[in-house]
Amino acid sequence: MGAVPLQFTFVTSAKRHADLPASPGEVAFVGRSNVGKSSLINALANRRQLARVSNTPGRTQLINLFTLPGGGTVVDLPGYGYAKVPGRERAGWQAMIEGYLLEREALEMVLVLVDGEIGPTRLDLQMLDWLRANGVPHTVVATKADKVKPSKLATRRRDLAKACALDPGDVMWVSATKGTGIDRLQHHVQMLLTT
Repeated sequence: MGAVPLQFTFVTSAKRHADLPASPGEVAFVGRSNVGKSSLINALANRRQLARVSNTPGRTQLINLFTLPGGGTVVDLPGYGYAKVPGRERAGWQAMIEGYLLEREALEMVLVLVDGEIGPTRLDLQMLDWLRANGVPHTVVATKADKVKPSKLATRRRDLAKACALDPGDVMWVSATKGTGIDRLQHHVQMLLTT
């Protein structure tokens, strides 16, 4: 059974969650710069340039909101960890992201993207610890599954899950390039936003 693309429509960008329109339910994508957030959002919608993809990490600098036909929304948060911007601006991003994650009433789930090829970084683990400490519901999504050799995939799945303090079955594996796991993630997002 083929994947049914999520019909995202870009609505707005904002520096503060208070400036976002109301939503009946929302799923947010967060991850370090260069983990493939924009590529994954485009793959979920089956559109190439819905979310801007760049070869320069850290291009997403605002909270970007997309709507679905049923009224639910998807948010692309700025990546953490790399962007070549002044420290004061990076600190502002952190406050923006934390404010959104703690105060956005419509937020149903945070999808934490982790690079499947290299595993969770120190910043990924800090994010997971912070989400757990604050009781924010989240799911780990391992991106770039196509970069892991098939002979090493079972070991990589186990090791990545263990590093994130999860069972292997709790991590969703995807590849925006090859389409691996996209249909499962589309279904997951739709279920979150229609219940």
